[in-house]
Amino acid sequence: MKISRTVAYALQATLLLARADSGESIPCSRLAAEGKMPERFLLQILRNLVAHGILASYRGIEGGYRLTRSPEKISILDIIEAMDGPLNTSLPPAEGLPVETRIKLEKTLSDVTQLARRELGAVKLSHLLPPPRRDRSSRSA
Repeated sequence: MKISRTVAYALQATLLLARADSGESIPCSRLAAEGKMPERFLLQILRNLVAHGILASYRGIEGGYRLTRSPEKISILDIIEAMDGPLNTSLPPAEGLPVETRIKLEKTLSDVTQLARRELGAVKLSHLLPPPRRDRSSRSA
């Protein structure tokens, strides 16, 4: 499966936001710097994620972006489809293929797409985050 740079940056930005304090809005410039992503391109990506309800944007001195839902409720599929549209199978006309062969090919690709949708939908941002670090002061001696 090939992931576009746009989707890769969208995943990276949402993971950075998922790692942040849930009440904190993070400016695009900070996300770009932390993720080593081009800021102007990232801004377009973030706007798209806002339009698809994955992020919320806030103006002002404390402005920036934050997730609209918890990382446990946002899947990789949500992000991929926000950036690239619905994950589906579409085959251009394949003249010269026997009808039976084309039907079998379409069925096979449809089955693979449905499996990919299921798997990508099951992986949430929270699954990709490192476990929270334990505070040393809470350890008993």
